[in-house]
Amino acid sequence: MQNDKEEDFGNIKKLIKMVQHDYPQFRVIEGKKFAFRPPKTIIVGPFAPFCELTFLHELGHALCGHKCFRLDLERIKIENEAWDKAKALAAIYKVPIDEDYIQDELDSYREWLHKKSRCPNCGLTRYQTTDSLYHCPRCESFAG
Repeated sequence: MQNDKEEDFGNIKKLIKMVQHDYPQFRVIEGKKFAFRPPKTIIVGPFAPFCELTFLHELGHALCGHKCFRLDLERIKIENEAWDKAKALAAIYKVPIDEDYIQDELDSYREWLHKKSRCPNCGLTRYQTTDSLYHCPRCESFAG
């Protein structure tokens, strides 16, 4: 008798096979972690909880046509879009949706953005301009 882990591993393999049939334009390869590499490669990482949902998230990036982002805030936007697409795909492929997991994943990007935008000198939230540089309204007003 298979244990739950082996059964789950079989489920992700079945899902990948179905997705490859439905979306032959994308290549699915194994790697160290789940990722989408534009324009057509989806990397499948090692077995972990929610790997089916994570795979659908990466497929979501592919289907949304995500390539890159210039501003860090754009990254938050594309991550949200990919999770929205993953939820729609989960309904089609009958993959359970765990909203807590999705929010935890999105929180990691929100926390990353919060840390990155914090001014190391005064702690105020900085803003990013189209040249991708961060500026502090307090420190730069005194420096000018």
